[in-house]
Amino acid sequence: MEAVPSLARHLADAAARSPQALAVHSVARQWTFAEWLSEVSALAATIPASREALRVSGSSLDLARHAFACSLKNRPFQPVDRDRPPPPLAALPPAVALVIMTSGSEGEPRAVMLSDAALDAAAAASNRRLPLGGGDLWLDCLPLQHIGGLSILWRCTRAGAGILLHEGFAAPAVAGALDSHPVTHLSLVPAMLARLLDAGARPSATLRHVLIGGAGLAQGLYERAAGAGWPLNPSYGMSETAAQVATWTPADGPWQSGLVGRPLGASEIALAADGRIRISGPQVMTGYGDGSGIDADGWLTTGDLGKIDAHGRLTVSGRADDMLISGGHKVHPQAVESCLATCPGIRDVAVTGLPDPAWGDLVVALVVGEATSQGIAEWCRDRLPGAAQPRRIIRLASLPRSAAGKLERAVLRRLAREAHP
Repeated sequence: MEAVPSLARHLADAAARSPQALAVHSVARQWTFAEWLSEVSALAATIPASREALRVSGSSLDLARHAFACSLKNRPFQPVDRDRPPPPLAALPPAVALVIMTSGSEGEPRAVMLSDAALDAAAAASNRRLPLGGGDLWLDCLPLQHIGGLSILWRCTRAGAGILLHEGFAAPAVAGALDSHPVTHLSLVPAMLARLLDAGARPSATLRHVLIGGAGLAQGLYERAAGAGWPLNPSYGMSETAAQVATWTPADGPWQSGLVGRPLGASEIALAADGRIRISGPQVMTGYGDGSGIDADGWLTTGDLGKIDAHGRLTVSGRADDMLISGGHKVHPQAVESCLATCPGIRDVAVTGLPDPAWGDLVVALVVGEATSQGIAEWCRDRLPGAAQPRRIIRLASLPRSAAGKLERAVLRRLAREAHP
């Protein structure tokens, strides 16, 4: 007998156990678990059976409906960005439940194939690390075309918790929701957290966990938010691991830049000889759309550099491909960004490199804010080694970021070249 996919199974369980409990609340209306099961069951009846992924673009609510309907139909689901539709894939391996595109912030997006077992394992592990249960409410303002927003559906349904679904991120809307709804969990990227702080938003009394991912969290931003009472949980994850695979909690000790804590559930983390993070376990993808991605022993070697301490806690240093060689020394943009992010007068910052006959890679800072070039130079002189100090400052009204809030590194390099041809 064919197994019932996890999202459909947990929805049916929640509807039987707590039929009148809140399942989904969008701007327009809300649904109990019984009502949500009825609605997505009707949609599932219109979906043809197939092993090809059902490609859907639309609003967050449209994507949520189709994710559940495809699970009820036992058909692979593929949310797509209406502005960047990927090429279609052929019939998928039997275990694949979701095809999700990587963000493309480091290059061309890739199709990630995730099994139902991986999605369920990821949800179970997340719910244990950041306890989630019936009656809780997760505010989902991340795009559902990406794994960070979509994975919340699996976590909440598995736990019998409600989803407060926003159509993307807007600081006033999120701040208002925290004031008017008993939100217990919230997912943000660092840029969203900064906007909430700039808007004067405050954490509500019910808020227990703010999962921070998608990009490195600067020390200054962490201190600013934690000082204002935001219960932060910096995390590490990716499409290839069905979202978060390591998350820091206060039990891991004092937080420092890049620290993301211990791996979740049965996941294992190791380092390759060159310092790249390697991951294995039940959350790891089946593979990319072209069949690549996992080695013969089941390990995924990422493009991220990291360190693992004696207690098994992971610190992420940044992307290996972003490493600069300045004056013969290795300089990672994330380390320079963390320093500059605390400079008075800088609201947002990114660092990239330009080819230079003397330096090798010339360190370039792209800055949003009022800080003067002299002020930035003085700030860095006392805090960064000479090779890491920015030699050029480019001022922008805003930094190029993806819909998921990640810096678009390729665009940063182009902007640097255009400013200094």
